[in-house]
Amino acid sequence: MTPSPPTLLVLDADPPPRLGRLTGRARIVHTDAGHLAERLPEADALLVWDFTSHAVREAWPGDGRRPRWVHTASAGVDHLMCPELAASDTVVTNARGIFDQPIAEYVAALVLAVAKDLPRTLGYQRERTWRHRESRRVAGTRACVVGSGPIGRAIARTLKALGVTTALVGRLPRTGIHGPDDLDRLVSRADWVIAAAPLTERTYRMFDARRFGMMQPSAFFVNVSRGQLVDEDALAEALTRRWIAGAALDVFATEPLPADSPLWELPELIVSPHMSGDTVGWRDELGLQFVELYERWAAGRSLVNVVDKKRGYVPGH
Repeated sequence: MTPSPPTLLVLDADPPPRLGRLTGRARIVHTDAGHLAERLPEADALLVWDFTSHAVREAWPGDGRRPRWVHTASAGVDHLMCPELAASDTVVTNARGIFDQPIAEYVAALVLAVAKDLPRTLGYQRERTWRHRESRRVAGTRACVVGSGPIGRAIARTLKALGVTTALVGRLPRTGIHGPDDLDRLVSRADWVIAAAPLTERTYRMFDARRFGMMQPSAFFVNVSRGQLVDEDALAEALTRRWIAGAALDVFATEPLPADSPLWELPELIVSPHMSGDTVGWRDELGLQFVELYERWAAGRSLVNVVDKKRGYVPGH
């Protein structure tokens, strides 16, 4: 008798993933957040396609067996990790490699747009106002990129190509990467401070009033990681009081950002809707990455992009 294929449970989002290559090789069951808890015990593997949902974190502690493998279609795993999952034998993988260069390009675009005063230029154009100004030279400026994973390293490479002197800060110091003890010194000297670290207990609200207070008045802050890395009230005060020159946030503590949030109207703040890594075709890339991982898993081969569940990210970088 031919053994039954593994059951793959998909926590859906619209549009759903393209999994046609797995036809006959997996019993694919789709679910929404409301039915995830009752479906978990029947699953051998779980694809968290809805990577904005906290449903896994809420459903995992329940009764019954749990999938042997969980894959999230995102770089961060904070939305699904809970103590029970972290302590289990379940393997967790992420979408490492998909978003690195797109996010790096987005950060570079922000740096260039701010240095060349493009937001104000577009505003003056709408007003039919001719106002000559001088812009900043990007080459020769300094950046501090916080987070030494693939995304942080891609940002550093891209900024270096623009002539920016870039310092990369990671969890531990090693060749080419500074440790946490150097962070305050580097932040205080940087023209551009970029948050690209995973959300962990160590990084939660690491950018607070003290850190914003030590930045140069000409510094510009960018967050493309997780909103919870930033004390948003402290950032609001830093911008209002002109402690720093400006900021750009692509991620927020609450998403979507509520229409009545004061962040929308802060001076010199650029707000974008968590889109820095989302380029044309990104969902297809995520789907293909998962299918290739599934084929490895089903064949009994070792998986790549395996997350250290205690640390909250893929180690080795």
